[in-house]
Amino acid sequence: MSTLTPFHGPNAGYVLDLYEQYRKDPQSVDPEAQAIFRHWSPSSNGSEPLASPEEPASAPCTGPGVGTVVRAARLARLIREQGHLAARIDPLGAEPVGDPELEASTHGLHPEDLEALPASVVGGPLAEISRNALEAVGKLRHAYCGSVGYEDDHIQIPIERVWLREAAESRRFFTQIDEAQQRDLLERLTEVETFERFLHHTFAGQKRFSIEGTDMLVPMLDRIIHEAAATGTREVVMGMAHRGRLNVLAHVLGKPYSTILSEFQSTVDQNPSVSGTGTQGWTGDVKYHLGAHMAYVEGAFTAMPLTLAPNPSHLEYVDPVIMGRCRAAQEERTKPGAPYRDPKAAGAIMVHGDASFPGQGIVAETLNLSRLAGYSVGGTIHIITNNQIGFTTSPGEGRSTLYAGDLAKGFEIPIIHVNADDPIACIAVARMAFAYCTRFHKDFLIDLVGYRRWGHNEGDEPSFTQPRMSSLISAHPTVRELWATDLEQRGVVTHDEAETMVHDVQERLRESRWARPTAEQGEEHDVGVRPPGLARPQETAVPAERLRELNEALLSRPEGFTVNPKLERVLSRRKTALNEEHAIDWAHAETLALASILADGTPVRLSGQDSERGTFSQRHIVLHDATGKRYVPLQALPPSKASFAVHNSPLSESAVLGFEYGYSMHATEALVLWEAQFGDFANSAQVIIDQFIVSGYSKWRQTPSLVLLLPHGYEGQGPDHSSARLERFLQLAACDNIRVANCTTAAQYFHLLRRQAQLIDSAPRPLVVMTPKSLLRHPLAASSLVDLATGRFFPVLDDVDAQRRADRVTRVVLCSGKVYADLRTRQPAPEHVAVVRLEQLYPFPEEELREVLTGYRGYRELVWLQEEPRNMGAWGYVTMRLRRLLGANRDLIYAGRPESASTAEGSLRRHAAEQERILAEAVGAPIEQAPERSEVAHAR
Repeated sequence: MSTLTPFHGPNAGYVLDLYEQYRKDPQSVDPEAQAIFRHWSPSSNGSEPLASPEEPASAPCTGPGVGTVVRAARLARLIREQGHLAARIDPLGAEPVGDPELEASTHGLHPEDLEALPASVVGGPLAEISRNALEAVGKLRHAYCGSVGYEDDHIQIPIERVWLREAAESRRFFTQIDEAQQRDLLERLTEVETFERFLHHTFAGQKRFSIEGTDMLVPMLDRIIHEAAATGTREVVMGMAHRGRLNVLAHVLGKPYSTILSEFQSTVDQNPSVSGTGTQGWTGDVKYHLGAHMAYVEGAFTAMPLTLAPNPSHLEYVDPVIMGRCRAAQEERTKPGAPYRDPKAAGAIMVHGDASFPGQGIVAETLNLSRLAGYSVGGTIHIITNNQIGFTTSPGEGRSTLYAGDLAKGFEIPIIHVNADDPIACIAVARMAFAYCTRFHKDFLIDLVGYRRWGHNEGDEPSFTQPRMSSLISAHPTVRELWATDLEQRGVVTHDEAETMVHDVQERLRESRWARPTAEQGEEHDVGVRPPGLARPQETAVPAERLRELNEALLSRPEGFTVNPKLERVLSRRKTALNEEHAIDWAHAETLALASILADGTPVRLSGQDSERGTFSQRHIVLHDATGKRYVPLQALPPSKASFAVHNSPLSESAVLGFEYGYSMHATEALVLWEAQFGDFANSAQVIIDQFIVSGYSKWRQTPSLVLLLPHGYEGQGPDHSSARLERFLQLAACDNIRVANCTTAAQYFHLLRRQAQLIDSAPRPLVVMTPKSLLRHPLAASSLVDLATGRFFPVLDDVDAQRRADRVTRVVLCSGKVYADLRTRQPAPEHVAVVRLEQLYPFPEEELREVLTGYRGYRELVWLQEEPRNMGAWGYVTMRLRRLLGANRDLIYAGRPESASTAEGSLRRHAAEQERILAEAVGAPIEQAPERSEVAHAR
């Protein structure tokens, strides 16, 4: 039995009257109505089906009985829900998938049946302008099965679904454009097409990833940006992959033809102020990866910043970066408390590929951010430039779904498929997308179905693998040709006028080819020399009295707010910690550092999995009482002069880290921190690290100051919870692109964070911190008030005890991070051994380390101690640098685990034995077997 939607509308009264008649005399109504009413009553409120299992409809009804009404209403519903399956959305003329349920005959309906029914049976705006149900169904079919296909049945919120269907049926976004606008559209399409054809003939075979086949993308972007400016949006941030990028740069972002053409001819350096790579590390990037920035001005609109972010070949990884930039543009961070966010302040547009959208997991991660409080931007407009092929891979080989955008259904994002050869429809859906995002603050997806006129990158031959499609495309007129013909037939333009438009664009391009671009034309940002990384030591100490004030404010609670008693006991220790020796633990120092940074006027944003509490239950930066209320002391800090935001992130690394990178790129005045649950979880975000964080300056002159907090340390927890892959960051470190630190004390971490905040303006760099786990509460890592109130961050920490006996030291053990604490507590160093800590690994503190080693004139052996296997950790990085310091007659010795394919042992007992071995080896002590009970003690 088919379950039918209950009938509601103007004819509901007719059905109830008929039902009352059936109750009084069943034989007085037609047999079909009798069959239906045997299974239905008004009290069922539509919960029971309006259909008959015994008596299916067959022949034409003699009158508009209730069964005919119900079946007509069902047909209308199915057209609304499934009409996209019959929509003509393929410019190349492929037959739609179709669905028998969309045919009236499937429901036992004939034209005369529908003609006998009032249009109100169909309902909606189209019924109001129709004489009967037959005419209304025809108009409904035209709306839902034309060159636009609507998918909204997956939207669970009724008011949104009603809005979408009213918009589709009223066609209010299809408002007829006047003749001047029609000519403007032809001129725009002429620019788009002529630009591509000029490149195709002038630079034959060079990669450009042509837009041809989805040319309407540019006018659609024009319309969305226009709508944004007209409604008061103050900034628009865009991201897109390669296809069509040069065209968008030229015609949407205003990048001069001369600059683009010079890049094809390699006559201009993307950063003329830097010659070669040299010490600045400048490499630039290929032309179809570059970004641009402009001030959008149209008519009386105030100049609106418009940015297209640069994009690597990992196509969709820019998606979360765009969201982060947009979110930062929406927030006001100059006042204490949580940042104030205005969704209208900025908007985001993402242009996707039809193969990459369903194929790359970063897309799903990014869509999941769209409605999360800490990451939402109030609605992103997504456009899939659907070529119906990915490189040489057909849709049937590249996705398991009917449509390229089906992934969005799981996030209740409306989807519209539109034929890229219908300019009016394309503009209409662009307007509809913007209106929906503005109204409901949710994402919207446009599937712009077109084709790809040439091969994937203009250098390959598509007919080798798609001969039929290539044949269809070569014989298919362009959208500009189709639109020009339409305007000519309607007398809007003449053929000569249309050809003159082409000639004019060609002339501009020919002139631009030999014009020399200025430096500013090729750059997203101002050209200039990168600021020095660490010109001088930063004064990061905070007066003791100020620290006491901050500490007291952090420990205050709102009236009536009661923290969990167990947690209160932990936090209460912070009340006296400033008065005791070495009582300030890692999390306490971190909170004081953030509080002092806020008091200095620098906004702070911290996110990551479980970052509010801390993976190791150490931070507790957000407090909860028994009623579920939240309290964030750093947002209620009286001395604060800037906002503080902290968010538990979803279980994602790639999208969240990309988001925070984008946020830091826009919020250049803020300290932005991302924390991995365990350091090696950053593996999942390696593309963001490689393609954006460490190389962003070299390629695109981007200078973020993002901080990565990566828990690192070997405590016998197995291969997946030990190493933050320090070696990878050191391998990626070059030309002063990042900073890498592995601190051993709470005070060092305190000063490191404050130094990073102070360098945001003068020398911004990403900071990678190997944060601890067991050191979080280790006595050796604890600090005193004087350590925070004096001093600064020291890249190298000397052995204070060994300094007193420096003349007897013959062996210096150099190490970094938590292994130092293990060495001090489990393997006391002999008299002739000094233990020195390398707190900053990159930039390598050569002068500071040289000065420390000079204090031990008699040493003969320098031992590098690390927990990680020999082919991991810092050994490969420090070896050459240390050899430069040693000179002759001194040995460089390695103490650590042997080479391994896995980061750590899977057994706690084996870990303990290895740890004892390398510690003893480091100081030259006899190696003893670890006691059996040490495994139990360590586990506790």
